[in-house]
Amino acid sequence: MKIYNNVSEFDTATPTVVTIGTFDGIHLGHRKIIKRLIDSAKKDKLETALLTFYPHPRMVLQQSSDLKLINTIAERKMILKETGLEHLIVHPFTLEFSRLTAREYVEDILVKGLNAKKIVIGYDHHFGRNRTADINDLKAYGEEFGFEVDEISKQDIEDVAVSSTKIRSALEEGVLEKANEYLTQPFFLSGEVVKGKGLGKNMGYPTANLKVEESYKLIPREGVYVAASVIDGEKRFGMMNIGTNPTVGGQKQSIETYFFDLDKNLYGMQLQIQLLKRIRSEVKFDGLEALIKAMKADEIFARNYIKILQNE
Repeated sequence: MKIYNNVSEFDTATPTVVTIGTFDGIHLGHRKIIKRLIDSAKKDKLETALLTFYPHPRMVLQQSSDLKLINTIAERKMILKETGLEHLIVHPFTLEFSRLTAREYVEDILVKGLNAKKIVIGYDHHFGRNRTADINDLKAYGEEFGFEVDEISKQDIEDVAVSSTKIRSALEEGVLEKANEYLTQPFFLSGEVVKGKGLGKNMGYPTANLKVEESYKLIPREGVYVAASVIDGEKRFGMMNIGTNPTVGGQKQSIETYFFDLDKNLYGMQLQIQLLKRIRSEVKFDGLEALIKAMKADEIFARNYIKILQNE
């Protein structure tokens, strides 16, 4: 898959079938649309292109909104690479771009920019300045500019919207299994391992403190989770705590993972850590002794859970 950071980078000699959208989470509904795109491209001897935007339009047009997304743009690129798509165009979304008229958008972006011969799009798609144009306008432009519009049904589009909402809600509520089921793979957090306060090490549980740079990345509900990450090419398991460490007077949220049977300095490493199972909520214990006892119980639970996973 080729990735472009602007429509202007795309080779306009390539005739395409295009779909457009945020594709956050890239769940079952999104995968259904991508399969439709790929099947259509094979039938019509076109190449597949997915057009998305960064920053998310709401970040630009509604700067006061506290938007949280399932995936960062880097994570989205990584997941989409595995779907069989040929071209991913991440076009900058700016105020200037938002003011393009519907005709300018179609002619400059879709026709001249992406050489679209077919557009696979939802029945409720709106575009152009103030999102005033709809799918009927797109079909009319298709007749004028020579591209076909493949309309995705109301049912399929609602499945996508409902799934995204359910994934976000499930993560915020701590119902991880439901989120992972919709995603078809474990939800994960990405970031650099940075120095923490070293409290875990003093308790016999040295942790990797993950710094998630993107403020718009959705962080699941506080609590203790069974976690996994690939480190030096090997899958390593452990347990992650998301929270403020109230027992030791913490106030700022941290994301800390204790990897089992791993004696390695992880500072400075970029990790993607999957969340496999939620064990419990974060609790303020009556002192370190009670906290360590709970962590030992968490470890037993996590190790047993991992054994079951590996034997499946």
